[in-house]
Formats: sequence, structure tokens, C-alpha cells
Amino acid sequence: MSMDSMYQQIILDHYKNPQHRGLPENFDAEVHHVNPTCGDEVTLRVRVTDGTIAELGWEGEGCSISQASTSVMSDLVVGKPISNALELQQKFLELMQSRGTAEITDADEELLEDAVAFEGVSKYPARVKCALLGWMAMKSAVADAEGEQS
Repeated sequence: MSMDSMYQQIILDHYKNPQHRGLPENFDAEVHHVNPTCGDEVTLRVRVTDGTIAELGWEGEGCSISQASTSVMSDLVVGKPISNALELQQKFLELMQSRGTAEITDADEELLEDAVAFEGVSKYPARVKCALLGWMAMKSAVADAEGEQS
């Protein structure tokens, strides 16, 4: 199996079996983000406890890229300290801005896990916003939650 088809399979699996889909009742912040280019949208709720993302849930509509990327992101950040989640978000942003020229290291694969499957998406600027939608929503929700707690 080629790397591209393995990555496509990861994206398809997350699209068909989304992680953390559903909006939790107890939350510190809720955000709604829309990609005006294509109409993809996501509503995301987060609960933060002692500087850690204790719970994150989402609902969304849109292409397989946006939905699968949000699923991967949620799987990666739940249970992690906010600083680690934001580090992951920044690393994923850099990957998406690479336009397909990223040199993915073993350390990147270990950090980003299934998110490296979106490396091919970075070659298509019109799709980058799709892949980033859930990640940017998480970043906004965490910022809002931290603001509520201070």
C-alpha cells in the first residue's frame, strides 16, 4: 500500500467514524466557524480543567477533509494540556502551509499522528481552509474558555 493510499484511508476512516462528534452539555466555550469559500462549518464546545482540555465535542457539515480533520484534531487534543494542544495546532498549520513541500520527520509523525495524513492536502490551497477549520475552532474555543476562567 502506498503512503498516499494509506493517508487517504486514514482520512476516510475519520470521515466515516468521527471521533468526539456530538456536543457535550457541560462546556466552558462554544464557537461556530464557517469556511465561506465552500460552506463547510463546525460548531465546537470545549471544557477546560486545570489547564487541560478535559472535553471537546463538535458537530459539523462539509467535505470529508474538514470533517475528518476535525475528528483527528479532537482525538489528538482531548486530555492534553492547552499548551500541547496549541503546539499541535501550530505544527498542523505549518504542515498545511507547506504546499506539499514539508519534510515530515519521525518526530512530526509521532507528534501529529493521524494528522500527517493531511500533508497531501497542503498541495491544494483551496482545500487547506477545509483541513484547518476544526483546528482554528479549537484554538478559538480554548482562548474563550481560558478567558472565562481568568
